Amino acid sequence: MDLIARTGRHRQRYDEHFRLVAGCIPYRLKQSVENRGGDWSNRLEVLMISSPNRHDLVFPKGGWETDESVCEAACREALEEAGVKGIISETILGIWEFRSKSRENSCNLEGVCRGYMFAMEVTEELEWWPEQSCHQRRWVDVRESMQLCRYEWMREALDACIRFLSSRNAALSTTKCVDNAIDAYSSSMVKLEVSYVP
Repeated sequence: MDLIARTGRHRQRYDEHFRLVAGCIPYRLKQSVENRGGDWSNRLEVLMISSPNRHDLVFPKGGWETDESVCEAACREALEEAGVKGIISETILGIWEFRSKSRENSCNLEGVCRGYMFAMEVTEELEWWPEQSCHQRRWVDVRESMQLCRYEWMREALDACIRFLSSRNAALSTTKCVDNAIDAYSSSMVKLEVSYVP
């Protein structure tokens, strides 16, 4: 299957003078890490991408187009720019307003963007992706990611992602704990039923 990146802005969404942008923070949990203190975030890695002629990194993002939902746009950008597929959370991490890199120093409204960011659990890394010649990908831990982020708003999005994953992880741990308690109770009831003979 040939993967081709979308180009042009003929389907680009706008809200007043804001160009609407969708992106995600691709993540994975490393399996084989010594977990000191039980902190799951020690296992968390995020995928960042490079840009031509820059040493800092960014998360995949790009224009949200008229023929797709915001989540579909975020997934498409992750595929085109970073060569990954995954499960995107429909819970929005936040909405940030910023200037496009070509208009960072501009004083007028041209080049202002409104970005919607999501968390994406990576399930597949492609060997080839449409914008591979422009964007190299790199897995980094959260601490390093905070240092490498080009933009302050992306650091804020990363912080929101960590809080979201932390709350989701806590909920899963609670559910798992409750499930284990129910299983233990159920198996003890089975043992009681089996051992009771009138």
